[in-house]
Amino acid sequence: MKIAIIGAGIAGCAVYLELKKHLPKTEEHEITIYEAYDTGKDVTSEDREEGPTHSSTLIVGGGVGIAPNGLSVLQRLDESLLRDVTRNGYVIARSNMKNKNGSVLMSIDASVLAPAEPGSPSKKLNMVACSRHALWRCLRTRIPDAAIVNKRVLQVVANSEGRNVVQFVDGSDPVEADLVIGADGVKSIAKRALFPETTEDLYPPHYEGLVGIGGFVPAAGLEEFVEKGSMNFIFGGNGFFGYFFPNSHSADPNRESPYVVSEPGESLAWWSTYEIKECPDRNTLDMDDVSNRLRERHAQWKDPVIQRVIKSARVSNMYPTWTSPPLPTWERDGVVLIGDAAHALPSSSGQGVSQALEDCESFVLFLAHQLGRTDPSSSVTEKQTVTKAARQYIDLRKPRVTEILENAQRIQNTKRDMGIIREYAMYSFFKLLGFFPSMAAKPSRKVFEYNVAEHAAQVIASDS
Repeated sequence: MKIAIIGAGIAGCAVYLELKKHLPKTEEHEITIYEAYDTGKDVTSEDREEGPTHSSTLIVGGGVGIAPNGLSVLQRLDESLLRDVTRNGYVIARSNMKNKNGSVLMSIDASVLAPAEPGSPSKKLNMVACSRHALWRCLRTRIPDAAIVNKRVLQVVANSEGRNVVQFVDGSDPVEADLVIGADGVKSIAKRALFPETTEDLYPPHYEGLVGIGGFVPAAGLEEFVEKGSMNFIFGGNGFFGYFFPNSHSADPNRESPYVVSEPGESLAWWSTYEIKECPDRNTLDMDDVSNRLRERHAQWKDPVIQRVIKSARVSNMYPTWTSPPLPTWERDGVVLIGDAAHALPSSSGQGVSQALEDCESFVLFLAHQLGRTDPSSSVTEKQTVTKAARQYIDLRKPRVTEILENAQRIQNTKRDMGIIREYAMYSFFKLLGFFPSMAAKPSRKVFEYNVAEHAAQVIASDS
């Protein structure tokens, strides 16, 4: 089978590794990733040109949280990969919700009980926070350079009668593939192949009216105000602020373990989310003005960490919050979407990366199952095999992703501008919920404890 992956971001790299791990007779399959940008060197957002398609996961600087359900995917993929990601990040065991004065309103345990080996003690698998680029590099370094072709994709054509076609902006010869995996983000070009009835994008990404800015500052002098192993969410009436340690101390012997909170490193990651009705144009943004407005917006917030951060922080990037409208399908004639190309989630979900990883594992498990049960002498084509796997993948994934998106959209409304009555009503709600920790943690635990491989195995067992 000839497989083309569009996009070498987190989802594209992860699905490549999953394919290499699980496909029967891997040596018989040709797998190539097509990426518009050079992935062989560190790339900053200033180095990149904004185009019709890009892998936003190549942006250096943004922080991500990989929840226990996402870490479990990495663990099943490659134990050394999990250790590598953890070593380049920081273990988060607790999420603290605070008001703008720094008072804790509610805390939630961010860990889940991991399945133990027979005879071994149970351990709690925590969340890992890291820079987006660090996670991407851990995946990318496991992929041969020859497997990635630096070409910008112009169009993907789904062909019901034969191989699908990938066309390129530079006019070079198109590529044919039995399976095209669209891992090219919220502005996916591959997505258009699923709906060829019109030249317009029937399901364009939606700007949510929120933007995020953030970065990293030295942690010196802030350690006493930031609990070890914590992710801190600070709410106010005119926006939202968050901070966490993004890496462990280089000398900590436990820095590779996702089960242990280690000593923090020398930096603190922060971000601020706030409401802007119209999506800003990155080409006309005055970042000095953005930095000044950051200080003005949080000037009255009394949290000591926020006050230290805004005095020294210089903003270099702004990230609008985009989501995808629900798509009627994620597959057509052997073109399959994963990650943000299928379902871009707002940052308030805390699940963007983890859900992309779940997509990768589940689709490949279904594909391996369908390929393994196909008799070479039968009339079943590889395209029909891909379609069967894709249907199982969509049926399993869509309900879960939809529920996570709906919950995230409710949460992100707390980051918009609000009056003082609504602001303090929000504080009261969090405070009240904090008296019932098991109830407060229930939605998170439902998401964190999910094992996509087990659910996929159940579907496969019923199909055998």
